[in-house]
Amino acid sequence: MYVTLIAVSALWGAAVGLLVPRAAYRLSVEPEDPWRDRCPAGHVLAGPGRGWLGGPGRVACATTASPLLAPLLTALACAVLAAVTGGPRPELVVWLIAAPFAVLLGSVDARVHRLPDVLTLPLAAAVPLLLGGAELLPYDAGSWIHALLGGLVLGGAYLVLHAISPSQLGLGDVKLAVPLGAALGWYGWGVLFAGAFAGFLLGAVYGLGLVLLRRAGRSSAIPFGPFMLAGGLLGLLLGAFTAQA
Repeated sequence: MYVTLIAVSALWGAAVGLLVPRAAYRLSVEPEDPWRDRCPAGHVLAGPGRGWLGGPGRVACATTASPLLAPLLTALACAVLAAVTGGPRPELVVWLIAAPFAVLLGSVDARVHRLPDVLTLPLAAAVPLLLGGAELLPYDAGSWIHALLGGLVLGGAYLVLHAISPSQLGLGDVKLAVPLGAALGWYGWGVLFAGAFAGFLLGAVYGLGLVLLRRAGRSSAIPFGPFMLAGGLLGLLLGAFTAQA
């Protein structure tokens, strides 16, 4: 049962991850520009969901140079979350639903330094609501109240940081902090702090590396979303692991 759960989670991640490259391509535009509706070759992106759902397409129409990277990352994240959660806990369903959106957000932010409201705002509502449903089911390992408070606390903390330095931390990061804080807060305050700290640490290491390589200055802005999400994943793994003890 345990191995089957990991395998099914990995297959789920790989399947939904195939949809990420096209969506990331369409969303990777500047705030004042409309979402892309044509491939790099100029063809209209057609298919289910008004062209939002679909693979990378033909070589001439490929929307990314690495179409397999997103499915691999999503499959790996889902498999690791299933392995560490230690069984069919209801919150695992929430993590598996959120994983492809996290990869999508990270992909867009890495490309254009933007976390679109069309993704962050629904996640900010969906994650707490889904965790509320998870707490009503047996074998859950967290607290919905802590999740709600975690979203408020981490979102509030990021809002303060944005007010202090808006050029380094955008409003998109603030909005992403709400569902991320809810997910981490599910496992308690220690996990919330650990996941948030891991994101800042990873971002600082990356920024320092760019400075040392002379590819950026000390005041250069970096896409912080991927590091927030990576730190959040590490926090969730820690929380799921300690919940088994």
